[in-house]
Amino acid sequence: MEQKYVKEAFDTNWVVPLGPNVNGFEKDLEEFVNSLTPNPSPKGEGNLKKRVVALSAGTAAVHLGLLNCGVKPGDEVIVQSFTFCASTHPVTYLGATPVLVDSEPDTWNIDPELLEEAIKDRKAKTGKYPAAIVPVALYGMPYKADRIMEIANKYGIPVVEDAAEGFGSRYKGQVLGTFGKYGVLSFNGNKMITTSGGGALITANDDEWREIMMYATQYRESYPYYQHEKIGYNYRMSNICAGIGRGQMTVVNDHLAHHKHVQKMYEELLKDVPGVHVHSQPNLTPVPSPTGEGSVPVYDSNYWLCTITIDENVKVKGQEDAYKTIVTGAVGGAAGVIHAASSAHTDCEPNANVEAMRVALDQANIEARPVWKPMHKQPVYCRTSEKGIVKSEKFPSGAECLTYDNSVAYVNGVSEAIFKVGMCLPAGPYVTDDDVRYIVDTIKAQIL
Repeated sequence: MEQKYVKEAFDTNWVVPLGPNVNGFEKDLEEFVNSLTPNPSPKGEGNLKKRVVALSAGTAAVHLGLLNCGVKPGDEVIVQSFTFCASTHPVTYLGATPVLVDSEPDTWNIDPELLEEAIKDRKAKTGKYPAAIVPVALYGMPYKADRIMEIANKYGIPVVEDAAEGFGSRYKGQVLGTFGKYGVLSFNGNKMITTSGGGALITANDDEWREIMMYATQYRESYPYYQHEKIGYNYRMSNICAGIGRGQMTVVNDHLAHHKHVQKMYEELLKDVPGVHVHSQPNLTPVPSPTGEGSVPVYDSNYWLCTITIDENVKVKGQEDAYKTIVTGAVGGAAGVIHAASSAHTDCEPNANVEAMRVALDQANIEARPVWKPMHKQPVYCRTSEKGIVKSEKFPSGAECLTYDNSVAYVNGVSEAIFKVGMCLPAGPYVTDDDVRYIVDTIKAQIL
């Protein structure tokens, strides 16, 4: 199907960032995200009324969502610390300061109670509330959307949901990205569906959709010549990429089912391996469906990537040689150019047994990778005027506030602890049952 839509784009000479495929892809996405059940009503009955703008990247979606929340230089934006840098970097594009909030242990996502503690503390310290909140669906796992929205509404703070990794994940029956003011989607090459590269922003209504569309197309005014009254961006998705997306939307439910199947296989095959734990969604009592018909799971993860943790005391072959060699290429399928590291070590890294397992899997032609390094441990967000001097403040809850020159972090130790023991395993559409068995057998064979 992808080739059909792409061929149509070339045959009709629609090879620009607009056209029938872009329009069609946006409509397909709207039908999907607005559905309150996995099978949308053909008449749209009982569905949401969100609008979607197809963009060149998920990062662009975060940027435009924050921009249209009014984020400006001097503001602060709360972002989940346990995430990829595309969640936080757009905050800096706008001249604002990231306030990085740590995770809860069950979902690995932003801790709602620490979130509220951070909001109140920022108000006390700066005299104003953060300009936006960005929760993240880490590896597809739903965040506690209702609690986060309750807190955000209490303090009048808009929410930009980063559901880039959570396309198709649901919380209490509702698709992630549809709870907040805006929702971010990603269609990068390794996501649940792909347009080779691209993203989208879910908006609340036609007016919001129109304004985001203006920003994504250089904010041109309606004159017979180019008139610009606001700074806009060249962020629209191309008609060719959207053609790939339209084809992918015909198999999105198959992809979701496959990832969940692979997750179940990992859970079953690794359940008796001492010290190795598959991270799974909380198993809570189902709740009434938002449509009023039957019940739905509280958490319904797409399991974009399946993740495990390896206890520190688990002995893995070759761990005594971990970090003795400097990595010369990008790990985890990263594209582009990387700097040559001067040392194999950083001040925060996965445990030696996790690195040894990654190397062994790589040698077995299995692409595993560490979990995301929390943003509050990234050097780019840990700058200080006096090297090594960080202002620290402890709270009665046990959390700690770390103040750097260019960020603030509210930490509880959860994400850093997971980073040291966590690992991502393959789960994509081409991962077969035999592949999963081979991966698990390889893991078992490396444990002493």
